Amino acid sequence: MKRALAAILLIAGLAALAMLVWRRPESPAVPPVFQSQELPEPCREQDFEGVGYIVCAVDPHAYDVGLFHDGADGKPFGSVGAFTAAMKEQGTPVLLAMNAGMYHRDLSPVGLYVEGGHMTTPLNLSDGDGNFFMKPNGVFAVTKTGEALVMESEAYAAAARPDVRLATQSGPMLVIDGVIHARFEPNGSSRNVRNGVGVSADGKAIFVIARSPVSFGSFARLFSDELKCRNALYFDGFISAFSNGSKLLVGKIDPAGPILAVSRTR
Repeated sequence: MKRALAAILLIAGLAALAMLVWRRPESPAVPPVFQSQELPEPCREQDFEGVGYIVCAVDPHAYDVGLFHDGADGKPFGSVGAFTAAMKEQGTPVLLAMNAGMYHRDLSPVGLYVEGGHMTTPLNLSDGDGNFFMKPNGVFAVTKTGEALVMESEAYAAAARPDVRLATQSGPMLVIDGVIHARFEPNGSSRNVRNGVGVSADGKAIFVIARSPVSFGSFARLFSDELKCRNALYFDGFISAFSNGSKLLVGKIDPAGPILAVSRTR
């Protein structure tokens, strides 16, 4: 009887010791709102001056870059979310999509718009109020040979009219030949979730959207100082949205005129 009791006490003691040695693994940390696995393959997360961004470096020779405005019914898609849903439904999902230029109340482009090599809206060199007319404004384009361009609008007009496959005009320019737009304060009080595009030294189109409100000055410095883009163009703010082709990672169901999308080559 004493031996049995001793054995029981020994087993109990060993079990208690095992509990002291073994620790339950800690619960995994709550994942961030912007998980890296949600980002499309050409994109990454990047912080700059206290603001988080999604930065997508896209080689137009390796990916299909397109501009879209109207759906099969001849009406504007109206939002980035509606566009990506329509692409999935028709069996041509995209890797990423964002708003890509300013628009009138009827969602028609304010400036130059070329889709699939066909120009529907001419270059707009007039003066006016608002960000689009904060001269110099500019044009983002991809030529039919796959070269990505960001050019100041007057320079685009004076050029030998590049043979472009797509083009969208917006404004203001963020960076012009390596110099930040002269009208930007270093860190002004106007803050919005903003998106835009630059071209890197190796010819990639660099599409960027802020996760949180940012000033024009800081946004421009991201392109010039961090991303080393000699030319960069503002697409829009406040209504800016970004989708990974399945869901919106930034923005809401706000109106959009021109929509830029990147897909795998087919």
